[in-house]
Amino acid sequence: MTEEQRRRCMQAVKSKDTKPEMLVRKYLFNRGFRYRLNYPGLPGHPDIVLAKFKTVIFVNGCFWHQHDGCKMARIPKTNVGFWKKKFERNKLRDSLERRQLAAMGWHYITIWECQLSPKNRQRTLESLENTLSRIFLDRYRIDSYPIEDGETEIAAEPSLAYGALNSQ
Repeated sequence: MTEEQRRRCMQAVKSKDTKPEMLVRKYLFNRGFRYRLNYPGLPGHPDIVLAKFKTVIFVNGCFWHQHDGCKMARIPKTNVGFWKKKFERNKLRDSLERRQLAAMGWHYITIWECQLSPKNRQRTLESLENTLSRIFLDRYRIDSYPIEDGETEIAAEPSLAYGALNSQ
């Protein structure tokens, strides 16, 4: 590619409403999860914010965020110095934002673009749903009261011996 073609190609890359992000949003919405998008009040402007769960979801591109061990996380062959610095800054910024979110008491989940490939998509999305369900249950867990010796666990009337009801 010429420099002009490369520039136009890079300018066309979207940061919101990407295909991987839309897949995750559609899945969550169809499962009854409600969320906000790109919430500016949190570090990193998370792609999806589930306030009820105090959880944010980042849907990261493997190339831009340099997913470790992923074949899509390659460095371009031209202007290598620029790209290495850019990717290092991106990774550093991502790490800082996640630490800030954790310090604020938020859970964060990162879903990588490669995890949403057709062969991995269903497993990834089901895993996301299970994770959110666990977070919800942990957040709204109701602790049971300790049972004293001799007490029953029944919240209604005490149980009667068989036939005791007819004898009354």
